[in-house]
Amino acid sequence: MPARAPRICSCGKTVPPGAQCPCQIQRAAERKARFDKTRPNSRQRGYTREWEAASKRFLRQHPYCAACGARATLVDHKTPHRGDQAIFWDKSRWQSHCTPCHSGAKQRIERRQFRKDTP
Repeated sequence: MPARAPRICSCGKTVPPGAQCPCQIQRAAERKARFDKTRPNSRQRGYTREWEAASKRFLRQHPYCAACGARATLVDHKTPHRGDQAIFWDKSRWQSHCTPCHSGAKQRIERRQFRKDTP
């Protein structure tokens, strides 16, 4: 089977297949840093001591990951609350997740849905 040919980046450098050009990596890091400056910290988004206590109680009642069945370590909101405290504290919208499921597949799905919802 033939190998894929290298591509030429917009900066003019040749990039091997499946790799990113250093200029693209740098632009992505700068874009993420700009976003992080505008994003409220976790306490400002509602993740306080009360949340920590409530999530620990929820994990004792629901100890297994909703996605894969492994030992859950995080409580996740099924639908993004986006600052709405009624949704944030509604336990029917919570689910237990292990770290790999929460950080990986669930976040990719949520990003895709958010892109569809955005005009």
